[in-house]
Amino acid sequence: MRYEEIDLRRDTEVVQIPQGITITIPAGTRVVVTQALGDSYTVQAPTLGGLYRINGKDADALGKTPRNTDETAAAVVGSGPVDEGRVWDELKNVFDPEIPVNIVDLGLVYDLKLLPLEAGGTRVEVKMTLTAPGCGMGRAIAMDAQQRLEHLAGVAEAAVELVWDPPWNPQMISPEGRSILGMN
Repeated sequence: MRYEEIDLRRDTEVVQIPQGITITIPAGTRVVVTQALGDSYTVQAPTLGGLYRINGKDADALGKTPRNTDETAAAVVGSGPVDEGRVWDELKNVFDPEIPVNIVDLGLVYDLKLLPLEAGGTRVEVKMTLTAPGCGMGRAIAMDAQQRLEHLAGVAEAAVELVWDPPWNPQMISPEGRSILGMN
């Protein structure tokens, strides 16, 4: 990806990487987009120092069209019964803001269950981990996954739990992820 320098068009709520702290960066601040994957942007703010994650719904602050709205998410995922393949495909749209590989290909998703609900619809339960237990972005990444799953047609509930056993290691990365990271 080519890095792009942009002056924020409005005050923007961001998540500081890797601390996971939410702050507001003021309009006019120069940022450099270092990653635009899934429904979020990773930016560097040279005057503030550090990296920050901007949610896709705030893409307009970067002069971009928001990619994640309720209307577009519903249109993208389609309709019909929930199947495991669609759930895995949706999880492949969730990225660690510091690594250009989705959470599935990083080997962070340990378990996936589809449970029919008596009232109708499906509950999706996911157990996932992070590349490092102290990562402050864990809640944000898990929330991204949960929100994407909640947009799937037929999903009535979604729950994403962070677990630490077994500990993640680089051997868990898929062949596709290894290729992206130049590990082959």
